[in-house]
Amino acid sequence: MHFHDLKHWQIFNTLEPKFMSNIHIAVVYDYSGNKALLVTNNNMVYEIGTNTNGSLGAGDTYDTFDPIPVEELCNKDIKTFSFGKDHVLALTKQGLVYSWGRRDHIRSHSSLSNRTFVTKNVKPSIMENVKPSIIIDTLPDEHVVSIGCGSCHSLALTNTGKVYVWAYANGTRITYPVLNDNIIVCCACGNEYSMVVTIKGEVYGWGENKVGQIGVGNCSDVNGPCKIIALNGVVIEKVVCGYMHTLALSNEGALYVWGGNSSGQLGHGSTLENNPVPFKLEVEEMGRVQDIAALHCSHISVAMGKENQVFIWGQCLGQNIIAPRCTPLRCLHDAFAYYAWPRVTYQPLVFNKKGLSLSNNLDEAFDDQVTSDFIIKVQGRHIHVHKAILKIRCQYFRTMFQDNWAENTKSDVSIDKFSYEVYRLFLKYLYTDKIDAVSDSELVELLELADMYLVSHLKEHCIQMLMKKITLKNIACFYTISFKYHTKELEKCCFKFALNHMTAVIQNSDFLELDKKILNGFLIEAARAGAFKT
Repeated sequence: MHFHDLKHWQIFNTLEPKFMSNIHIAVVYDYSGNKALLVTNNNMVYEIGTNTNGSLGAGDTYDTFDPIPVEELCNKDIKTFSFGKDHVLALTKQGLVYSWGRRDHIRSHSSLSNRTFVTKNVKPSIMENVKPSIIIDTLPDEHVVSIGCGSCHSLALTNTGKVYVWAYANGTRITYPVLNDNIIVCCACGNEYSMVVTIKGEVYGWGENKVGQIGVGNCSDVNGPCKIIALNGVVIEKVVCGYMHTLALSNEGALYVWGGNSSGQLGHGSTLENNPVPFKLEVEEMGRVQDIAALHCSHISVAMGKENQVFIWGQCLGQNIIAPRCTPLRCLHDAFAYYAWPRVTYQPLVFNKKGLSLSNNLDEAFDDQVTSDFIIKVQGRHIHVHKAILKIRCQYFRTMFQDNWAENTKSDVSIDKFSYEVYRLFLKYLYTDKIDAVSDSELVELLELADMYLVSHLKEHCIQMLMKKITLKNIACFYTISFKYHTKELEKCCFKFALNHMTAVIQNSDFLELDKKILNGFLIEAARAGAFKT
């Protein structure tokens, strides 16, 4: 997107062009559409708009047309925002979650389970929090990668596939995990209900269900996560929620809809019937569906069909559009700017940072769900990548994505041989030419991966790192590796280290258990170097 696209949102029309050109992330929120948060290229966060309940986050309740810094969020590497009726969340790249706005919402048992996992007490007298404060900082062995809000409740998805749900009740934040035995890859919030998708493509929902928006076949509220049986046999990749209706997209580009239909938001040609059971919505003109969008505070449905055409239906400009209608738009965001009410962003607008080098752009593109066109699944976890980049950087992927290979027609592939952490390091290296901090065992696994995929520059990088990490504890392992992967440079470095620490090496049980051929060769070379002269 280009910063000029901000002009589609009226709230930004008072901003100076120079300031607008420096915007990296923008979100329009509140049920009036009169509030906005902005993240600039220099990592500053600003508020503009009306400030009901202090939900702009700057620490006061004053309205403003001029950008005001939100000091608590500046220089915090904000990744995304989400908003409810009167509360807002911000997620950092490090996985910290900030919250502000009203805290006096009381959820019924249908929206929140009565199972308490974590409680964090706040003073009951504090009904508004006008400054962002951290509500999720560190979780054991995981971090938050995605957030979502309903009218009065919130979700957080972690990198391990867990979802945490919370809301405030009588001044207390109640948080609990859902579906602990499933890896969740997608979650969404309706007005007072929630939906999630597991790695197997199964859909679960819970919460308010008065018009069948959860999809369980009836209109009774659902107290805990319930599997949507009607979608058995269908692999769902994404689910989105409107106020009281739900859309789901399958891995084959099929669109399923269910729930409320008072404005025609199910798209089946009338406003007469709600539908508590998912049904496939087929529109010849739309063809294979590429993406879908909806929002918990509106009754509009949006989809991107073949040739990137954007279709809308439901409540659009105050009218009830009862079947998908093609628009001249080419961006899902624009559908919400032009046709929806309230005119808010269904997810943050993200713009390329001005002046970034190609390497920095590639760094930001890695594992970016918005721009990726392929998913690699490792140990049940997703890594979002770009086919073109992988083909340019790696012969293995160049072969995989040939026209006559099955993988080229798929949207994902599963990898079982390597760990998630190392495979992610490998893919990130293809984007950045950098290797993050890594343990000895991970570095060895990364070397194996580089050797298998014929990425010679990564293999050399691993070897150079191993040479700097040789110790008495790992020399036996590294020396064996030098022969396994035919790395003469590492072999010589290990040999030199062993000569300089001969007594300790010979007494090392791991070294004495080396392959006999390798050990005999070492002893012969050590003797030639005079290691055993008396």
